[in-house]
Amino acid sequence: MAATGSEKQGGKAYYVTTPIYYVNDAPHLGHAYTTVAGDVLSRWHRQRGEKVWFLTGTDEHGQKIMRTAQTNGVTPQEWADKLVTESWKPLWEHLEIANDDFIRTTQKRHTDRVQEFVQDLYDKGEIYKGGYEGPYCVGCEEYKLPGELLDGEGDFAGQKLCPIHKTPVEILSEENYFFKLSDYGDKLLAHYEANPGFIQPESARNEVVNFVRQGLQDLSISRSTFDWGIPIPWDAKHVIYVWVDALLNYATAVGYNENQAKFEDTFPADVHLVGKDILRFHAVIWPAMLMAQGLPLPGRVAANGWLMVGGEKMSKSNLTGIKPQDLTSHFGVDAYRWYFLRAIAFGQDGSFSWEDFSARYTSELANDYGNLASRVAAMVGKYFGGELPAPAADGEAEKAVHEGLAKAVAEADRRIGDELDFQGGILAVFDFVKQVNGYLTEQEPWKVAKDDSAEGRARLATILYTAAESLRGVAVLLNPVMPDTSQKLWDSLGAEPALGTVADQKVQEAGTWGRLPAGSVVTKGAILFPRLEEKPTA
Repeated sequence: MAATGSEKQGGKAYYVTTPIYYVNDAPHLGHAYTTVAGDVLSRWHRQRGEKVWFLTGTDEHGQKIMRTAQTNGVTPQEWADKLVTESWKPLWEHLEIANDDFIRTTQKRHTDRVQEFVQDLYDKGEIYKGGYEGPYCVGCEEYKLPGELLDGEGDFAGQKLCPIHKTPVEILSEENYFFKLSDYGDKLLAHYEANPGFIQPESARNEVVNFVRQGLQDLSISRSTFDWGIPIPWDAKHVIYVWVDALLNYATAVGYNENQAKFEDTFPADVHLVGKDILRFHAVIWPAMLMAQGLPLPGRVAANGWLMVGGEKMSKSNLTGIKPQDLTSHFGVDAYRWYFLRAIAFGQDGSFSWEDFSARYTSELANDYGNLASRVAAMVGKYFGGELPAPAADGEAEKAVHEGLAKAVAEADRRIGDELDFQGGILAVFDFVKQVNGYLTEQEPWKVAKDDSAEGRARLATILYTAAESLRGVAVLLNPVMPDTSQKLWDSLGAEPALGTVADQKVQEAGTWGRLPAGSVVTKGAILFPRLEEKPTA
């Protein structure tokens, strides 16, 4: 399991990675889902006061990219450059992804270190030369076991299909170099046993354990039938298998064999976030490679489920790819970041629908959260001239709100920061939002305001301070998820002069009651979640 905030202070950075994504096409919702999750996790740990390193990037070698480039009449490097510059990096900026680094596998800082890593394994006797023939999926860049394949139907009748891409596999026969993966089965099983949280969720762990127990085959780590890849240093007729190349990005990006201080301060990753279709590479091949090199293993590999549209996994190959911008242009970036982590339990498959997004946006964001912020600011403005009043004595109702915030902070911190249960953490915060709405409904400050006595004014001050201070806590807790919205709310509450920026607030202290000082200037800013326009037509 990952270390808690107190354990990470000052020492090794909390290191979070996404997969590095193939640049054969522009990113879709599935890529963005994993990346937003990584960003929220990274921001959360930063707000614990920890050192954090968040890595993402692109996988630019292999047969799939070579063929895509050829189809488009350009070189593979030109194609990769175009996609990274025009599609991948701009989307991450648009979605407010605060990554610390962006690794590209065609960069020299990566390619040189990969050759050194593989050469070292070869010198240690971990790699040998052999031949192989078997079914190969170019989409997965992976040899498949015959038992994994599906029988084709219709246009693919009589052919064997990849179970993930539903396209025919190719039978490849070539002379390759092999890594002695079969030597590491027992060591991997022992590690899984000693570290039950190494693979998440539990269903993914069970799948990997069962796979390894069946016995591992040695891994072909080179290709000689095409040349778009990193050359094997001792045999230039071969290029390094794209997955060996790709997995090493997690080491090369943080200084492997180049910046030892940086490497020791960062590696290994605390969390590798991956899609479940690439889990085996990260939970079997990657730790075996690290074992062979005597390097430490990551804290955990967490597999998210697939985003489904119409019952199909979202991908370009089966035409269910939707551009994130299609949604952000309608719902906004913060609502986009919130929705997928709120609507889908991380680690499970989840279905996306425009109707579900619209319903949750209206009910939870606009009505519950946005309306609460708007009402509180309006009442402070109307009854106290925009100056947050000092509270008088708290009653049982106020104490229940104090306890509700403390509970929301503890639960959200545990669920998001430690358990990667983004949905559970977000729901804990929104349960508190509902509690505060209920508190205002019960206390009826609009009626209390009609009492001009000293007692009436004091009671009104207490109610509105309680609501505003609750929103202060909510802004802190939701900042990793919805940074722009939290900043707007922070500004509305007039919190920055006394407390600093919202991003500088520690989540552990968000439940400490009374941090928002009386006298703060509360303003009614723009509506946090505007009413949705009609769904755009194609």
